[in-house]
Amino acid sequence: MTYILRYYRNYIPFIFLIAAFLFGQAMCELALPGYMSDIINQGIVPGDLSYVKSMGAIMIAVSAGSMICAIGGSFFAAWSAARISRNIRSALFHKVTAFSTAEMDRFSTASLITRSTNDIQMVQQTTTMMLRMALFAPIMGIGAVYKALHTSVSLSWTIGVALGVIICIMGIAFFAVLPKFRVLQSKLDRLNLIMKERLAGILVIRAFTTERQEERRFDDANLDLTNINIFINRAMSFLMPSLMFVMNAISVLIIWAGAHLIEADKLMIGDMLAYLQYAMHVIMSFLFVTAMFILLPRAIVSAQRISEVLGTDLSIEDPVQPLQLSQPRGLVEFRHACFAYPDAENNTLTDISFTARPGETTAIIGGTGSGKSTLIQLIPRFYDVTEGQVLVDGIDVRQIRQHDLRERIGLVPQKGTLFSGTIASNLRYGREDAGQEELEAAAQTAQAMEFIRTKEYGFEEPVAQGGTNVSGGQKQRLSIARALVKKPSVYIFDDSFSALDFTTDKALRAALKKEAADSTILIVAQRINTILDADQIIVLDEGRIVGKGTHRQLMADCRVYQEIARSQLSEEELQRYAADAAKPPAENEERGRIR
Repeated sequence: MTYILRYYRNYIPFIFLIAAFLFGQAMCELALPGYMSDIINQGIVPGDLSYVKSMGAIMIAVSAGSMICAIGGSFFAAWSAARISRNIRSALFHKVTAFSTAEMDRFSTASLITRSTNDIQMVQQTTTMMLRMALFAPIMGIGAVYKALHTSVSLSWTIGVALGVIICIMGIAFFAVLPKFRVLQSKLDRLNLIMKERLAGILVIRAFTTERQEERRFDDANLDLTNINIFINRAMSFLMPSLMFVMNAISVLIIWAGAHLIEADKLMIGDMLAYLQYAMHVIMSFLFVTAMFILLPRAIVSAQRISEVLGTDLSIEDPVQPLQLSQPRGLVEFRHACFAYPDAENNTLTDISFTARPGETTAIIGGTGSGKSTLIQLIPRFYDVTEGQVLVDGIDVRQIRQHDLRERIGLVPQKGTLFSGTIASNLRYGREDAGQEELEAAAQTAQAMEFIRTKEYGFEEPVAQGGTNVSGGQKQRLSIARALVKKPSVYIFDDSFSALDFTTDKALRAALKKEAADSTILIVAQRINTILDADQIIVLDEGRIVGKGTHRQLMADCRVYQEIARSQLSEEELQRYAADAAKPPAENEERGRIR
């Protein structure tokens, strides 16, 4: 909760201003029953109309003052709550963007969305009510009790009866509803998760004709959430009529008891009516307080869920005294690097050692689950090694600011991601000041110009959220072009050519070799055709390096690589490549374009 409360500190002056408005409103409303009593006792009963008119004018002025104070208090309460929520939402977003992959694995995307929207909205609504009611109700309640006792001590027992009955009703509702609030938020998380997964995987669902099954899953989660909401709403719907019945019953009781006192000349009729209004103020103030105590637990649950994110310790942070990459060259080194996921018993990667040099292409290949993608995620510090080192230009990446490190890296993930905007805005994502010529050159290298030219607006063609209006291959080529626009010293392609056909793949790699001739290129690949011409191939098996060298060298002495090669290429293709590779470069200028 301390993570949430700190956002209220800057609004303390406004809270005092709200308190002043509410104090003025309470004083005005407490004065009105007294004026009404005087009008009845000293104006209407004696027949003094001039007194009625003068006191009536005063009552109108006091009512106007009450209205102005109420508007002022409500305005600043809503204004402050909205800005506090804005600050919390902003802090939550910045915190999440600083999460490493480990923290993102801990919180589901659906849960983070719920915390950023529904939970913050609940905190905002409660803050508005607390600023209004938590300050107004005590002032009004205490003032009304004082005024009621000053008006008639003989009727004070009626207020005691009313409060006793209300406490019993509110206590029952409080203990019945409170445990359901946390369940409600978890059910909402579950529903959001199912919705997100089903919408993201709608094509798979249709392909396997499991629409009915997924509808049942969604209906089950939806029904669970509905049942919780129905229970809470039933409790609340029972609460208000019960309280209104108590208020009306107390009003009748006060009139009945007051009538006997009036008959005995112990109370004037104006005082009885004033006491009745004071009693209603006391009861309403108590209702406001107890209603807040019912709403507050749900807001506390939401605040705790927000604080859980804000209070999460980052597993990857910038060093206190970072080192600078003064002359970036792109030299990447792994020195006996090991990595294990949090809470995992065994290492995912063990004793990884190799060097990727500028001007060379280093390829990483291996079977499914061998740790290829995990390995390259250690370079930009999406994860940190648990043992050993990963160095860029001779500096341990853990001694470099994350921003500075990632500025030198152009990463193309396995699944291309585009953002809503235009083709140009997506290509400029890594470098906003890139000129039109640079965009065209990058698109040409990435083999994307062919389809960009067919678009009605060219580079200004709109791109839908997630790139849903372009094909998988086009999305991948635009992702590669985006990395090229950045012009980093290290390129990382995480199986980025898998969505491309062989012809486009060959042309792209040939153009890339010329465009990024001075940069370090690391390619994670499943297709062996993509890496045949790599200067160095790293073969992984169960998180360990089992082979290192060129294609020709690995075909001679690496069993795992041989199995991969023979599973994808025929013996004829392998022999043809071996023969071409044995020729001098002058006789085989197209070596890098062989399938």
